[in-house]
Amino acid sequence: MATAVFFHAHPDDESISTAGTMILASAAGHRVVLVTATDGALGEPTPGSIPEGSTLADVRAAELLQAADVMGVHRVEMLGYPDSGMAGEATSEISDCFWQTPVEDAARRLADILLEENASLVTIYDDHGNYGHPDHIQVHRVGVRAAELAGVDLVYEATMNRDFLRWLADDESLAEIDAGEEVEARRQEIRETDIGTPAAMITHAVDVSSVIDRKRRTMAEHRSQITEESFFMALPPEAFLAAFGTEWFVLRGSTPGGPPYSADLFEPLESP
Repeated sequence: MATAVFFHAHPDDESISTAGTMILASAAGHRVVLVTATDGALGEPTPGSIPEGSTLADVRAAELLQAADVMGVHRVEMLGYPDSGMAGEATSEISDCFWQTPVEDAARRLADILLEENASLVTIYDDHGNYGHPDHIQVHRVGVRAAELAGVDLVYEATMNRDFLRWLADDESLAEIDAGEEVEARRQEIRETDIGTPAAMITHAVDVSSVIDRKRRTMAEHRSQITEESFFMALPPEAFLAAFGTEWFVLRGSTPGGPPYSADLFEPLESP
């Protein structure tokens, strides 16, 4: 059995992009460690989600632990860097936010965890953070350097299948989902933005359909960010499965991928 460290930017990112893989890995007997870079304090809280005397950062930390419990995660670490907010916002220029933190400093903190855990593999994001969020880009940079420092050779970039997303965005059945203007806004974002990675560059596609209900539960634990009325949760079961039933990765240092994809992140560890 191996130890896998999943490195994410904010609480809830893990549930959206790698929850199924984490659930399957834990169920298979692997040790699963979740590390989150920021406190998520700049998220947009849903009405009534922050109790009196608490902060959004407090709430999101608690939600992260609840989601981790659903996934069967063995250890959760929050590096605690201030959330940087979106690109171009003044918050991303604050000196102590994650985006402005020297890569070497943050990488050494992550590398300490990788070494302590004797990690066999680590997941990060692709080099543009899937959709350009500064903290996601920083996760890529910090994760790559931390793996170098800790001597972890197996590094996967969690990504999205750009070609599949664009196909899905053009599915007219999405227009019937009752989630207000968010549906069309997300469809346009997918059409107009270079989200994720082209299918021909992807190396791994993990089928998480067998645990899709648990993945949905992990997303639902992040109540301050994802409500039952949100686009994600408003998807009918078939559409939710289509959107989230496969988790996509690029193995760093490998040749360009494309189908047929490898299905198991741990397979290289089993080779003689």
